Amino acid sequence: MRQGPLTGLKVVEFAGIGPGPFCGMLLSDLGADVVRIDRKGGRGGAPSDVTARGRRSVALDLKTPAAVEACLKLMEQADAVFEGFRPGVMERLGLGPDVALKRNPKLVFGRMTGWGQTGPYANAAGHDMNYIAITGALHAIGTADKPVPPLNLVGDFGGGALYLAFGLLAGVIQARESGKGQVIDCAMSDGAASLMAMFYGFKASGAWKEERRQNLLDGGAHFYDTYQCSDGKWISIGSIEPQFYALLLEKTGITDPEFASQMDRSKWPQLRAKLAAAIAGKTQGQWCAIMDATDVCFAPVLDLDEAPKHPHNAARQTFVEVAGVIQPAPAPRFSATPGAIQGRPPAIGAHDREALIDWGFSTAEIDALTGPAR
Repeated sequence: MRQGPLTGLKVVEFAGIGPGPFCGMLLSDLGADVVRIDRKGGRGGAPSDVTARGRRSVALDLKTPAAVEACLKLMEQADAVFEGFRPGVMERLGLGPDVALKRNPKLVFGRMTGWGQTGPYANAAGHDMNYIAITGALHAIGTADKPVPPLNLVGDFGGGALYLAFGLLAGVIQARESGKGQVIDCAMSDGAASLMAMFYGFKASGAWKEERRQNLLDGGAHFYDTYQCSDGKWISIGSIEPQFYALLLEKTGITDPEFASQMDRSKWPQLRAKLAAAIAGKTQGQWCAIMDATDVCFAPVLDLDEAPKHPHNAARQTFVEVAGVIQPAPAPRFSATPGAIQGRPPAIGAHDREALIDWGFSTAEIDALTGPAR
């Protein structure tokens, strides 16, 4: 039995990589019935495939007319569908939005690509780093010497999957009001640009320099950076507001009058060196004992083994274990209709019959697609 605020929402997902599965995970975690269309012959189902969790898998050969018709029948009953192929692929399969919306005028058809459905780059290959490179985001992140990719969090997951999930749900709300569906062109480059809204505002106001590590939030400020401790581990300091900055100086025992010039950019490098020397005098654990849960705006920098064990994460059950794999729990949290991990990652085709029966297919139709039940 599915649970969460999206219970009752029916979604068809065309299997992909990276941000597509993450979007499907988000929807499933909040209760949506997400049926994933996989290619026949694949395996899948490893517990470590975390972003595949909670869906039902139907394996189809989309080169056959029967499989295409089955997909269209699923779309007839769906609230939303999403895919992450290059522009034109769904049309060549006979599954494009023009065909799908004729079968289901209320359908919300989500299309996620790196560059979008139009523009000079639309048909070019790319990855997260490339998509954020043209938005200003990659240029702003890194060391003074070079831009550094922030994992694939900004393009794939932040600018892609989250904007797709947001767009799909907005489209469903609108379709339920108007009776009309629509196509969502979700480009990771667009989403990454949107995430940069505040920084474009900073630039317009004169508060942002193009050089990395010269700004308030890019590690330029001595009071907003990471520092290495005597044991080689790191802590994060974000003492921006004057009262938090004053507490930082108190907790570190710094009395140097130069630190009174908090917002004097010309002094940031020398103040960082002095603060780094102070932090280097104690271990990460010692700093946690001094600063944990205070208004310094402090947290230890934890690795992937340490993070699930941190007392705050443990108290909130931010991480859970499924089939022996530690992974993030569903987010955000709902007071009346909490989400849940609806199941472990499925083997490809594991729900051929079960899902299709639930979505209104007859036994004869299922036999024609997958063969008789064994």
